[in-house]
Amino acid sequence: MNLMLPSARRKDGAKQPCIKIWKFDLRIPFVHYEWEIPEMIQACVVFMTGSAATAYLQDLFGFTFEMALSIVFVHELLYMVNNTLGDPLIGGWITPAVPLITAFLLNFEGVARMHALVGMELMLGLIYVILGATGIATKIIDICPQSLKAGILIGSGFAACVGPYGFKALDAGGKGFFMYPVSWSIGCCFGLFLLFSNGFAKVKFGSKNPFIKLITKAGFVPSIILGGIIAWIIGEVDLPDFSTVTSFWFNPLPGLKWVWGNFSILGIGIPPASILAKDLPMAIMCYVIAFGDIVGGTAFMEDTKRYREDEYIDVNPDRTNMCCGFRNLLEAFFSPTCTMSGPLWSAMTVSVAERYKTGKENMYSIFGGSCTFNTTKWICQLIVPLMALIKPILPLAMAQTLIIQAFGSFYVGINMTRTNVERGVAGITAGAIATCANPSYGLFVGIVLCIFMEIVGMNKKERRANIEEGIEIYMKNTRAELDDLDGKAVAKAAKKA
Repeated sequence: MNLMLPSARRKDGAKQPCIKIWKFDLRIPFVHYEWEIPEMIQACVVFMTGSAATAYLQDLFGFTFEMALSIVFVHELLYMVNNTLGDPLIGGWITPAVPLITAFLLNFEGVARMHALVGMELMLGLIYVILGATGIATKIIDICPQSLKAGILIGSGFAACVGPYGFKALDAGGKGFFMYPVSWSIGCCFGLFLLFSNGFAKVKFGSKNPFIKLITKAGFVPSIILGGIIAWIIGEVDLPDFSTVTSFWFNPLPGLKWVWGNFSILGIGIPPASILAKDLPMAIMCYVIAFGDIVGGTAFMEDTKRYREDEYIDVNPDRTNMCCGFRNLLEAFFSPTCTMSGPLWSAMTVSVAERYKTGKENMYSIFGGSCTFNTTKWICQLIVPLMALIKPILPLAMAQTLIIQAFGSFYVGINMTRTNVERGVAGITAGAIATCANPSYGLFVGIVLCIFMEIVGMNKKERRANIEEGIEIYMKNTRAELDDLDGKAVAKAAKKA
């Protein structure tokens, strides 16, 4: 059964039908792509990951759940921008940056904290758009030393561990291990096992067991569900309260009216220059992390194209940059969010691509899978009984998400370094970023170290060779990680064994 109009049909080897607008390919549901039932069902489960951002907004700004959900509603809606405008990647948070953003925002109080968040997202959006429109994004990131990139990632992992959602003590404001010791520990261990364990990687590759397939596609969502169930059973979180549910659909307009007047550029204006100056280093760090996702996602999608000759997938990093820029700018003006808008949710991009690779009869177009997933995920935010069910476990889900991401930040960051000098620079940079009250100071420390330890005394040819070697290693490691998700590295290891 094809849930699409005849206008969504394409010739073999052609691009999926669209409305061409400059660098963008506008696509409308059913008119330009098929509605995919499997991705719709999957989104009904994993939508809770994005909903966890409500806990983050409540903690940092004291919002009610309804106000925070109104902001998350806009954030989830804007995920559709990338796919609707022709980007095949499924967007996500800039997750490794979240602990750094938390530490940075805690340096401000009241309206100044709001200005700090608005300014950071505004500047990040401008960086995305300018670098994407001019096509110079790749050149700028190439200049950035590997040790500095690695230090930012490793530092974000450390910040997650020592931050409020990690191992910080309760009396110091901890909301992770010491608040939910049993459910947090079990949930994090299970999530790490599902995503990174060598043992489970061997089990899930080639498995025909429907349960194994299901939890593989769901990323770390099963670990959030398990942690939540355990927390309910042992009383670490309250049971869902449906007594306040008076309607089926959530109305975000009252909350958004308050946000527009009190928590956006529309209401509080452009942040002062003094705060914007502090925001700039943070925006740069967020972009450096996000650019790694763009590189990795682009490499993975280029590989995916090899499996299907019936559809031409136009992969364009400049368009990805601009789409992410539009999302961040719109949020800065209307509905700022602490997680920022990033280019890639790797687990779900891989999940959709894996089904796409199995043939046209299973998924007609990659855009059908990605657009259906994001649209359904957004709609789930509006179903009041569903949100009431998961509301008690959202702070726990946020804590698990950041620790699981910290693990990924560590192994990716460490893999990016090549020499002992780079490892030393990355280590001190990471420590400074994680422990300084303002993570921007850590970035400054890293830049100074890079100059004195890696650049001074080297001629232009040596510096260029160093940069090129770094790019090559980074791309190699990125492809290796994506291949691991795709099952190829596991298959090779199994053959050798």
